[in-house]
Amino acid sequence: MGRRRATGAGLRLALLAAAGPLAAAPALAGPTPGRVVSMNVCTDQLAMLIAGPGQLHAVSMLARDPNSSVMAKEAQGFAVNHALAEEIFLMEPDLVLAGTFSSRATVGLLRRLGIHVEEFAPARSFDDIRDNIVRIGALLDRQERAGELVAELDAGLAALSAAPASGRSIALYDANSYTTGTGTLANEIFRAAGLTNIAEGLGIAGSTRLPLELLIAARPDMIATSFREYRAPALAQENFVHPAFTALEARAQNVSVPVPNMICGAPFTLEAAFVLQRAAARGGERP
Repeated sequence: MGRRRATGAGLRLALLAAAGPLAAAPALAGPTPGRVVSMNVCTDQLAMLIAGPGQLHAVSMLARDPNSSVMAKEAQGFAVNHALAEEIFLMEPDLVLAGTFSSRATVGLLRRLGIHVEEFAPARSFDDIRDNIVRIGALLDRQERAGELVAELDAGLAALSAAPASGRSIALYDANSYTTGTGTLANEIFRAAGLTNIAEGLGIAGSTRLPLELLIAARPDMIATSFREYRAPALAQENFVHPAFTALEARAQNVSVPVPNMICGAPFTLEAAFVLQRAAARGGERP
């Protein structure tokens, strides 16, 4: 069958036997990695933005999903992995980029095999985005390219802050009545757009369900939603057809947020803030 085509439980057992005790993660210093594999949609996109020609070999399957990835088209030019240790091992990477929520079994086994794996927590602020760009630039020995992206990010943030603040409030209200408060990238995007997140005012941290009663009482000027094409009868979208919500929606300004731009942190995240800022300016002009 050949080494590169071997898959399945047999290979997994063989890898486990060969790996031995858990090895410490390699230090950052070392030769420039010539073959990089990413197994997380957010590291996928940063790697695509930063890597040199031929340096990035594979990205995760979600990188090609336009509902999750801003760079779905660009991802077509790379091999795809499914976050399985055996398939990534056979790709013979010099470096693997993973998220802290990526498959723990895969990350652990790859490290036991002596493969350099670097993990990245989800970006929850623009400072996190900046730090992740710089870190991947250092790992890939692409510091100059990383510096260009940081400059692009800072220029976009400066442009957003230069616009007059609308003073408008916003609520993210999504499937299953979920919203996001402090400590989330969405909240940072709202702030950058000059908006006040009602969830933050309600003391909500992270992502959680927002009771419809609280949403109505908060009377947001804007409601940010996604996945509106999948409205009820799906149970997850029943909140969108509740009479109280439709009455609020008739008064408030509804904005469809560009979800892929809000999932991962990169310079393209700024587009979500610009969309919201422009929408707020239009809404503020209404009689």
